[in-house]
Amino acid sequence: MDHGIAHKASPAEPSLVSLAEIEQAARLLASVAVRTPLVPVPRLHRDLLVKPESLQPTGSFKLRGAYTAISLSGPAAREHGVIAHSSGNHGHAVAYAAALLGVPAVVVVPSTTPKVKTAAIEYYGARLVTVAPTLEARVAATEELVARHGYVLIPPFDDRRVIAGQGTVGLEIAADVPQADLVLVPISGGGLISGIATAIRACRPGTAVVGVEPELAADARDSLRRGERVGWPAADTQRTIADALRVERIGALPFAHIRELVANIVTVTEDEIRTAVRLLASHAGLVAEPGGAAAVAAWLYHTAELPAARTPVAVLSGGNIDPALLAAILAESDRPALAG
Repeated sequence: MDHGIAHKASPAEPSLVSLAEIEQAARLLASVAVRTPLVPVPRLHRDLLVKPESLQPTGSFKLRGAYTAISLSGPAAREHGVIAHSSGNHGHAVAYAAALLGVPAVVVVPSTTPKVKTAAIEYYGARLVTVAPTLEARVAATEELVARHGYVLIPPFDDRRVIAGQGTVGLEIAADVPQADLVLVPISGGGLISGIATAIRACRPGTAVVGVEPELAADARDSLRRGERVGWPAADTQRTIADALRVERIGALPFAHIRELVANIVTVTEDEIRTAVRLLASHAGLVAEPGGAAAVAAWLYHTAELPAARTPVAVLSGGNIDPALLAAILAESDRPALAG
């Protein structure tokens, strides 16, 4: 099915983020972000390692990019404050990072953002602005507030400082498990997989990086197949339980990274996502939000579509799940049959 309008890349492709930029971000984050472990989960698969970015202070990997971007924004951020639009986790990270750096923050979120995420944003003192649940509405509100107040924009994914910060996840994987031959990464706007792929392919050129999306929000998969960015209607992406992965169109700079560095993008079903959330909790003691569990779901149910791997790593990108939803998922029985 063709879900939207294709957006051709401009003739001048943006330059990719460098390993040096990611190493600079790692220095900035040294005392801020947790160096998350690589956790074996033998009850799920004897070889699988999970990198739980849910253990970050803000419950997701987004802290890495947000703190890096605000830190590199200079005195303008402190003078005028920063603004971000987000499905939840980026806003939470911007609020937390801004509080650490003594910078005022405003966060624009869709009305469908789970309360667990909006409450965290407000806890750290950021001003919360709620808009319709589309990327277009978020961008429009953010641009209006920037024009009116002079805030410094901290984009959620289409920004090289943010990508460099997220890339520190890849630096850690390459250093801690040099034998890793496959890294699975959830895709929303594409910042996380862009940074990870840059670091992994620079440090471990033989390692494959594969993206994972919900089949109900597979704009990045469609974009990679067509060779140009494809947008999905917001009404379609809103169907997935994975609220963190509902972005309608991948960013331009992330898409350039994906085309150059990512081996493939696979999709997972809603039942597979829910089961991965439950199995991570019951078999590994790891709390994952639906979007955060997507990469684990891909390894559990779609190995036939993935490169062969002896040491696969799945990035658990976030754990900010509504407690009632987690309880409901934990009460379910296994649905899809495990692969192989």
